[in-house]
Amino acid sequence: MTWTEGLYVPPGHGRVVETPAQRVTFKVTGMHSRMASTFEVEVPPGFDVGAHVHTRSEELFYVLEGELDVLAFEPRIRTPDNWKGWESSSGSRVVRATPGTLIVVPPGCPHAFANPTDTPAKMFFQASPPPDHERYFEELLEILGNGGPPDQEAIEALRAKYDIEQLTPLRHR
Repeated sequence: MTWTEGLYVPPGHGRVVETPAQRVTFKVTGMHSRMASTFEVEVPPGFDVGAHVHTRSEELFYVLEGELDVLAFEPRIRTPDNWKGWESSSGSRVVRATPGTLIVVPPGCPHAFANPTDTPAKMFFQASPPPDHERYFEELLEILGNGGPPDQEAIEALRAKYDIEQLTPLRHR
């Protein structure tokens, strides 16, 4: 497909996928870009995506509002329940990301984010190559929208389908 015009997405526009656990606005999809899918993600208080790793995908996170705890390194020891205490061989630890913080995650790098505060956070999120993350978000939000605690088996199967090795559980209030 050849495009002769760029894509303009004004504030407040894009396709929204929402559940009580998360709100994702698709800004640029694989239909518009061969390079990356781009989303605006609202992260509610208590949401923890869980540490995970991709073998093919590269991701970029830019915090727009609020605060997030963020991990983007290989830990000395991968504990299976909680990534927040992880430390790398070089001494890197989980950081508190505030507005203006940028995180780039190469393929093979364990990463996670969580909102430990009582206020929502918002981030710009980019995943390359498209469109796997678009499909993943749609299917994940269906699982999370069923109410009650997350179905960890369904999430595990979904993540395996989209090149995501889950290292610690996804959690939300």
